[in-house]
Amino acid sequence: MSKINITELTTVIRSKNAGPYELTFDLIFKTEEIFNYVVENKFITEELIAKLYGIDVEKVISVVPYSPSKAIKATIVRPIAAGDVGETDVYGAQQHGPLLNIEIPWER
Repeated sequence: MSKINITELTTVIRSKNAGPYELTFDLIFKTEEIFNYVVENKFITEELIAKLYGIDVEKVISVVPYSPSKAIKATIVRPIAAGDVGETDVYGAQQHGPLLNIEIPWER
C-alpha cells in the first residue's frame, strides 16, 4: 500500500492558541469520504501527535473527530505559556508545521 501526504487530503491544516497553556490543531478534510477513512482507521492518534511534537503522550490533551466539519482537532499542552519569556508565537498560528509530515496509507 502506498502513502499520501496529509496535504493532499485536506483543505486546511492550522494551529492556534487555545488559551495561555494549550495549542490546538485543526485538520479539515476535502471530503466526508476521506474524513471517514482517516477516522475509521485511526491514523491520527494521541501517540502520533506526541511523536510529531516531541512530547510525552500525556501532554496530548485530546484528538477529536468532528464530523459536521469533516475535521480532526488535536490539543496539546503548550511547551511555554503564551507570552512567557522565550515563547515566540503568542497566537499559536505557526505551530502546525509538524502535521505536514503525516503520511496516510492510501490505495485510491
